[in-house]
Amino acid sequence: MANLLSQCSASTGRIQHITPQNAGWDYVGFDVWRLKAGESVELPADELERCLVLIAGIASIKAADHDFQQIGKRMSPFERTPAFSVYVPHHTQALVVAESDLELAVCSAPGFGELPVRLIAPQDVGVEHRGKGKNQRLVHNILPDDSPADSLLVVEVYTREGDTSSWPAHKHDTPVEGQETYLEETYYHRFDPPQGFCLQRVYTDDRSLDECMAVYDRGVVKVPRGYHPVATIAGYDNYYLNVMAGPNRKWQFTWEVDHAWINSPAYPR
Repeated sequence: MANLLSQCSASTGRIQHITPQNAGWDYVGFDVWRLKAGESVELPADELERCLVLIAGIASIKAADHDFQQIGKRMSPFERTPAFSVYVPHHTQALVVAESDLELAVCSAPGFGELPVRLIAPQDVGVEHRGKGKNQRLVHNILPDDSPADSLLVVEVYTREGDTSSWPAHKHDTPVEGQETYLEETYYHRFDPPQGFCLQRVYTDDRSLDECMAVYDRGVVKVPRGYHPVATIAGYDNYYLNVMAGPNRKWQFTWEVDHAWINSPAYPR
């Protein structure tokens, strides 16, 4: 059985810690911190670029010559408003101080360019609705491939109870020029009410990888390759934060042939 699921490891402090080393891949790193007001996290000046996403709460963030004071607005991701985020390039130290109870995601990947530190405010986030019928979701594009970064792609997705998401099944594991890119991916899941769960499957065409997982609040699913749909459970709305990275910073994917018809006018029947 592949080790693709990381359930929440603690109630406070660093509750998730995904690295290329422990995930067995090359690009994506992902941490989640839960802090009390007055607590802080210092991030090193190293070879990684980072996108700091305020999932819930208010914080002050210093990086290079930037000092973003008292940023953040939503106190729960289920307010369905875009997050405040800060992009931090490689070789740049950052200090995050919690001004309230804070849930902070630290998304990381290899950095190599000369981009500046920048605030990504809610008005900078592209908002879109995708799907129809029981396959609908609300998407917040925090760091899409048409926004500056070296490797990272970051997006928030909301799926209502009983609906599917990341569906029809698609994959991004085989570089095909102009059609598909290789991107590793993590899913950080939240639920409302929090005792809920979802089912996420990760599988390849030849089924050499085929895992279906029950994911609980603040769990992470790692997607090294293959298709990766999500099915919510009645009564529980789902939020997830996606982090993707690979050698080519483009989100290009291939639909699974058997289920691509769900994109057509024939659905819903």
